[in-house]
Amino acid sequence: AATPFALGAQQQLPVERFTLAGPDVAVYDLVGTMRVVGAASGSDVVAEVSRGGPDAAKLKVETGPIGARQTLRVVFPSDEITSRALGRGGSTRLRVRDDGTFGDDGRRGGAAGIFARGSEVTISGRSGGLDAHADVTLRVPKGKRLIVHLAVGDAQVTNVDGDLRVDVAAADVTTSGTRGRLSLDTGSGEVRVTDAEGELDLDTGSGDVTLTRVSGKRLSVDAGSGTLRGSDVAADVLSLDLGSGGATLANVHSSDITLDTGSGDVDLGLAGNVRSLVVDSGSGDVTVRIPESLGATLDIDAG
Repeated sequence: AATPFALGAQQQLPVERFTLAGPDVAVYDLVGTMRVVGAASGSDVVAEVSRGGPDAAKLKVETGPIGARQTLRVVFPSDEITSRALGRGGSTRLRVRDDGTFGDDGRRGGAAGIFARGSEVTISGRSGGLDAHADVTLRVPKGKRLIVHLAVGDAQVTNVDGDLRVDVAAADVTTSGTRGRLSLDTGSGEVRVTDAEGELDLDTGSGDVTLTRVSGKRLSVDAGSGTLRGSDVAADVLSLDLGSGGATLANVHSSDITLDTGSGDVDLGLAGNVRSLVVDSGSGDVTVRIPESLGATLDIDAG
């Protein structure tokens, strides 16, 4: 079968192992798979890096503190990078500093995420760029603060207990079994969160979001486009701000719910009493399913 472009001479270099000490760690990788798993023992984050692709030998892995934070950085020595994960017509741009850091000034990466410092780097499915990737596995002890930056690829988080932030430009993000604070910031790609306990903050540009068995004091979702689906969601404060795509949530336990959507149908199933529920929809049907015992003052204003 025809391929979009020639694969070239593939390389897979030996796995490299790094120890990242300290309570606050950041990891940067432009293209690859990022796996973050909880460690049953130890006091330091352990990183395993596997470089692959025809240009794998050109990548460098650097470590060391930046400010008060210990870092691991995969440095791609080119402003044109090839990633087949995007497909032939896909691309994303972001600014990358010489030390390999990117995306940590609080703004989202991806095609619209242009940062104040660094060189502009284009990652696309077209051939001709630096053709390499780095797959990173992080083993994280309990209680760490970890920030993961990934431009293109796939991010997976399993059984991590701590303060975790995952920031991606164009990648799917999947988490399961997390405890503590979880913050996910994505430019594009699907987000799936399962069995999360603790404060949860999701900020997505485009892509569907699925929440299953999520509980904590506060749950916030800010989504540009894409459908929000969820079940078994429990939070003292539930805040949902959706651009388009609508939302379907079942078995929701919360005393304070705010749902603001630009377009798309909303179907919200309450599993208990609620003190305050506000749904503001630009267009689309709104269905609220309530327990038989619920007593409330109801105010409806329809354009």
